[in-house]
Amino acid sequence: MGRSGKIAVGLVLVLAVLLGINALVTGAETRPAEVTRSDGRILGLRGGALQVVDRGPRDAPPIVLLHCFTCAIDWWDRMMPRLERDHRVVAIDLLGHGGSEKPESGYSIESQADLVTEALGRLGVREATVVGHSLGGAVAVALAERSPRVASGVVIIDTTAGGEADLGLLAKLTFTPVLGEALWRIKTDFATRKGLEVAFAPGFEVPDAFVEDLERMTFTSYDSADSSDYSGSRSLATRMRATGKPLLVIMGAEEQIIDDPHAMLARYAREAPGTVTELIAGAGHSPNVEKPGETAALILAFAKRKTPATLGKRRHATQEGLQKTSAVRKNP
Repeated sequence: MGRSGKIAVGLVLVLAVLLGINALVTGAETRPAEVTRSDGRILGLRGGALQVVDRGPRDAPPIVLLHCFTCAIDWWDRMMPRLERDHRVVAIDLLGHGGSEKPESGYSIESQADLVTEALGRLGVREATVVGHSLGGAVAVALAERSPRVASGVVIIDTTAGGEADLGLLAKLTFTPVLGEALWRIKTDFATRKGLEVAFAPGFEVPDAFVEDLERMTFTSYDSADSSDYSGSRSLATRMRATGKPLLVIMGAEEQIIDDPHAMLARYAREAPGTVTELIAGAGHSPNVEKPGETAALILAFAKRKTPATLGKRRHATQEGLQKTSAVRKNP
């Protein structure tokens, strides 16, 4: 081997060592909880400290909001003013997100649900309508399963019933061992923004605050927040059917993460009879951000009439609406 070959091999070895060291350092990073909002406060709990926002009349029926993967409480900001008029609204940064603590472990769906339950117990919240967006949808279902007295009904917003969702090529690369830690270390705001675009309908402008939300995460909290094992072993629809609690599933018609929102809504309705399903035109994976008024109205209507008989009637009307919406999309 010539001199240039030896240099090349040496450089490769050095690079491999540096990548390995970076993976160890990046993977071991933790961060304490911090207040990131003027209306936020930190609850020190057994499983970690969570940032919460508690708004609206304290004696009103409660609505709990659980955000998506890489998100934070501010993904609900456009909806909360509508919800808090007649409801106590509690929004929570899940462990590893927003202003909540970022420890080395504790990110399973079940652990997240138990921690949220502990936070709600501290706040004196019971019999709540629990609303979960994407990752938060899986946590909401786990909460209903494990703490049935806390949840009187569940709203799922753009959460796949089972299996993995397609977050895009860039996100897939960041989950690759060693390479993922390296990409995390050198990521730019531009790359983060591009990665977040799949969470909305094409052309939606990603707010700067959402880029900052992802920047607050550690690699461990990012890499560990995965609902596929929980929903893959037993679908969310099947789990909700077993709880016997009312379920509303909302999805954006312009989904870029879930392949076919129509088919996914049909799956929920099939596996959990009585489920109310709603498709929101013009919204992608995040109708709570893109169409806050319409999304809030659906949640409020659901919270007001959470009885099996009423929901059954509503489901039939909703399915008819889905068929009409689908026809409109096929024949613009």
